[in-house]
Amino acid sequence: MSIITVPFSWLLLKLYEPVQNFGLAIILFALVVRLIMLPFQLKSKRSMMRMTSLTPIVKELEKKHGGNKQKYQQEVAKLYQEEKINPMSGCLWTLIPFPILIALYSVVRQPLTHVMGLTAEQVTKVSEMIASYGVAISDGAYSELSIARHISEHYSELVAEVPQLLNLNFEFLGMNLCDFPQLNFFSKVDWSDSASWGPALGLFLIPFVSAFLSWLTMKITSATQNTAPEQANMMRSMNIIMPLMSVYICFVMPAAMGIYWIAGSVLAILQELVLNRHFKKILDAEAAERNARIAARVAELERKREEAAQRRQEGEILKNKNTSKRKLEAKSRTQEADRKAAERAAQRPAQETDPSQVGTRRYARGRAYDPDRYADEAAAEPELQAEPSAEPETKPADEE
Repeated sequence: MSIITVPFSWLLLKLYEPVQNFGLAIILFALVVRLIMLPFQLKSKRSMMRMTSLTPIVKELEKKHGGNKQKYQQEVAKLYQEEKINPMSGCLWTLIPFPILIALYSVVRQPLTHVMGLTAEQVTKVSEMIASYGVAISDGAYSELSIARHISEHYSELVAEVPQLLNLNFEFLGMNLCDFPQLNFFSKVDWSDSASWGPALGLFLIPFVSAFLSWLTMKITSATQNTAPEQANMMRSMNIIMPLMSVYICFVMPAAMGIYWIAGSVLAILQELVLNRHFKKILDAEAAERNARIAARVAELERKREEAAQRRQEGEILKNKNTSKRKLEAKSRTQEADRKAAERAAQRPAQETDPSQVGTRRYARGRAYDPDRYADEAAAEPELQAEPSAEPETKPADEE
């Protein structure tokens, strides 16, 4: 994990230095991540929109080859190959934000270790000094956030003992980004004091704003896709599951992660709107070119049909150029076999000529064929008399 967290920590610290606000640094971090991912997302977006533009053609192929799935898949693959579309090109890049989110969570959860670069002994020392001032430090996974929240109150004493210590400003829009949103904040605030209920209300709204923006992002993205009914049902399910997951994550993580999620959704919406307009112009031009190419192909086929019909009327014998390679090879093998049979027949002496042979086909009349079997009718008569009669014997009437 340190391989990922070290560059993220360095980047987050460098973004914090000019703005001196952790919330703004988180927003800038989301912007930098979006810019780094932009070239890959451009390719993914274009591929997705081009696949959507080919949906009418794919549906026609489905109607044409609906009973033969293998042929349908072959034709669809051929169409994508002609249009230079890779259906899997956008799958990998959609998974990259999740490792980034996990690494950023680790950095935000341990700002003293990752952002300030303190050792475990230094973190323990800072914790003991803050506890000596009567400040309660929470234990567990978020102990460093609890420490960082109170560093500014005793910064001069702490930095004298730990020079690497930074006085990070976690205040953003009146909220402390080290805190967590709470569902039951209504019963814990003083409603007569806006300084008490204002930050708590802001923290409470972060998960729901994040969920709404997550839903809006998926809505805008799916609007440019013409998916199959099964995929459409899955997208509708994701439009419900992802916002609910966003609500849950923002409630169990520090407010800084909710700010990152909101910033990422806003940037994603802006990116979708810009890219949709940009690629729509390009795809319209490609569609016009594709239609012109198809029209030219249809016109060429019609011209060839008319030319073939005219030649037939004139009595010309046309060679079928569309004969498959397999049929041509079979015809060639048959001709070769006939040629060899003719050569063997020509080399065979006249007395060895088989009377059952017809042309180059030996035993065409059967291996037991005898041309002189019924030549002499007198010789054949005894054989005919010796054959039993097929008619049943009848008794004379007087014997009954």
